[in-house]
Amino acid sequence: MTTDTMTIRQMCDAFEVTPRTLRFYEAKELLFPIRQGQKRLFTKRDRARLKLILRGKRFGFSLEEIRQLLDLYHMGDQQQTQIARTYDIARARLADMEAQRDELNEAIDDLKDQLKWGEKMIGSMNQSRKAAE
Repeated sequence: MTTDTMTIRQMCDAFEVTPRTLRFYEAKELLFPIRQGQKRLFTKRDRARLKLILRGKRFGFSLEEIRQLLDLYHMGDQQQTQIARTYDIARARLADMEAQRDELNEAIDDLKDQLKWGEKMIGSMNQSRKAAE
């Protein structure tokens, strides 16, 4: 086997994914391994695409958004359209993530306040109980 291709096991080890994940991405037409009978051989192009898929997933891009961005690679404009579209999606995703973070910070602060209230209530109940003893 040449170093230009990798088996499904090698891909799983290199990218810390499962065979099921690779088959799923293949079924979704995100990866296009060479098929030799039951064997799948992944090319450098597949490895580059998987790296981008995993990065997109980490940032919360949908698989459809990732597929569309990968498809823009071959537009013949030196990836100008692909980069611009990726930038637009990433800016929107960043705004979503920041809003989620703000909501989470607010919920954390509210929960901390509730815990402080709970501590006071428990403390006063314990003192009332001790006084009654």
